[in-house]
Amino acid sequence: MKEGSPISARVVAAQEARDLWLSGRAPVLLFAFSLLVSAITYFTAIDQTLNFLEHKEAVNFTLQIAVGVGVLVTLVVSADGISGERERGTLECLLLTPVPRRSIVLGKLVAALSVWFGAFVVTVPYIWVLGNGISLVAGALVLALTVGTVLAAGLAAAGLLISSVSGSNKASLAISLFVLLALFAPTQLPGGLPRGWFFDVLTRANPVASGLHYVGLVLVGGHAWTRDLGYLVSPVVLLVLATAVLTGWSPRLVRLFPGVRAA
Repeated sequence: MKEGSPISARVVAAQEARDLWLSGRAPVLLFAFSLLVSAITYFTAIDQTLNFLEHKEAVNFTLQIAVGVGVLVTLVVSADGISGERERGTLECLLLTPVPRRSIVLGKLVAALSVWFGAFVVTVPYIWVLGNGISLVAGALVLALTVGTVLAAGLAAAGLLISSVSGSNKASLAISLFVLLALFAPTQLPGGLPRGWFFDVLTRANPVASGLHYVGLVLVGGHAWTRDLGYLVSPVVLLVLATAVLTGWSPRLVRLFPGVRAA
């Protein structure tokens, strides 16, 4: 097969997706995700009843949490992609197959994204309930799908990079979770980051914060989709750079460490 052949990448993606979903890993993660979104929706609905939150704010808040946690779940899956195979002793068998290493990482990336799309599907009925009676539900879902997919793909590629260079699976998961929490935490500060050019630069440099800020500007601020596209620069840059490094250096990244052999 040609290096990076779409056919071989599709074969790897299909196999990885089957392993994720049939082994129960993806369904368990999405079940936990659904419990969290259920709790958030319940308490947000109570606040709506007490007039603490308007419909737009309720939809925006729940949607941002759902996107953030959905991306987290995707990152957890991708962080296990290489280091997990290495520890379980299955990476050597994978490397012996006639599949280019670029196709291996692309296939794992696509499979990880299937979990994000599953999380999005779980989110849809909750947003529909919270947005009942207003016309922004369809637009909010399309917006979340667009921004969330860019964030999920970029962070999944970054997770695979971390996984490929980590000495253990625990280290890969810990580093990936730390990175995401560091990126996601500023979005949950009361009132967001302080105002000013310096904090605006920090927001724009943070792909998660800038992506979610863009969602808020459209949903709550009523801005046109094209007005604040500058906030999507860092998510797109993350996606392009992480994917380019992952695919360009795949022969060096997808490898056994010295002394590692299949169990």
